[in-house]
Amino acid sequence: MNIHEYQGKQVLAKYGVAVLKGGVAYTPDEAVQVAKELGGPVWVVKSQIHAGGRGAGRFKNDPNGKGGVRVVKSIDEVKTNVEQMLGQILVTKQTGPAGKEVKRVYIEQGCDIKRELYLSMLIDRATCRVTIVASVEGGMEIEEVAHSHPEKILKVAIDPVEGFQQYHGRQIAFGLGLEGKQVNTAVKFIGALYKAFMDLDCSIVEINPLVVTGAGELLALDAKVNFDDNALFRHKDIEELRDESEEDPAELEAARHSLNYIKLDGQIGCMVNGAGLAMATMDIIKLYGSEPANFLDVGGGATKERVTTAFKLILSDPNVEGILVNIFGGIMRCDVIAEGVVAAAREVSLNVPLVVRLEGTNVELGKKIMAQSGLPIIAADNLADAAEKVVKAVKEAA
Repeated sequence: MNIHEYQGKQVLAKYGVAVLKGGVAYTPDEAVQVAKELGGPVWVVKSQIHAGGRGAGRFKNDPNGKGGVRVVKSIDEVKTNVEQMLGQILVTKQTGPAGKEVKRVYIEQGCDIKRELYLSMLIDRATCRVTIVASVEGGMEIEEVAHSHPEKILKVAIDPVEGFQQYHGRQIAFGLGLEGKQVNTAVKFIGALYKAFMDLDCSIVEINPLVVTGAGELLALDAKVNFDDNALFRHKDIEELRDESEEDPAELEAARHSLNYIKLDGQIGCMVNGAGLAMATMDIIKLYGSEPANFLDVGGGATKERVTTAFKLILSDPNVEGILVNIFGGIMRCDVIAEGVVAAAREVSLNVPLVVRLEGTNVELGKKIMAQSGLPIIAADNLADAAEKVVKAVKEAA
């Protein structure tokens, strides 16, 4: 689960992470009030969407204008810039061409920036440890830095038994070129970040940039905080921060029906039981010359109703030109899948090729249900046969 920048800063500040004062606003008048309470002479107006690259982004209604993060020097400028942002579509590298609508802004104090650094914590799958990642190249996309200047990326893995120790913080501080009192400040800052990461079951915490001010202070000028969805039951207060308007409607609907669904950019919709089988299905679709339109795992104990919902989700994507259903029935019964597919196809008036491969529990009954449905369902003997048939059917229908 992702949250907005201002929410991330509020969460991290409770753990002692240093942030600037600011306030969220939903209207220009609210923004003016926040700016007055903060006091001047400089403010930063920040669009709040679930995407990075806001400063370098552009609004659809003004593609040659300013980005989604602006430094202003008067109350009038605060109001004017907020009026230009709210209700508009901001396009960044992470939003894609569709962009995201700005529904709230964050008004923050300005500060004297001397240096911009990068600092994050994530779970490194290679070491299976929480890892601190830092760089002197702050304010830039870390992926670009890693590609162009890998020597400028510093990583420190933390032993889960030992936990964060001061020497971890000092190693990062020295690597970032911090000196004197800044080293101890950095150790405390990173320690607070680690405690927040562990206590809240985060999947990533990213500070980009982490700034050194003219007075030598360390401040989190931005904050990206993501949480492990599977641990949210332990953090009801965090779950309340969720902004569903920033999430894909189809993925939200899937979650409500206990379906694992992720929208992709391809043409072949997939419905599979089991994450591993779903990945294999996506791979073989690519092998036969097309692209998967989604990842969709209906799970091992799906009901007819859940299967029907899954089918509707796939067809709600206008890019879907064909559907491949691949079920290996162990706990999941093939006849239940067949009933769900038939019910959904009738309800939505299926108008794209549908290929179904069934194997396992009650497979013959499942095939019989589909054969007697009167629907143009293409049966497949195995996964390779299914992938070949759905790709061919889509090309012929084009």
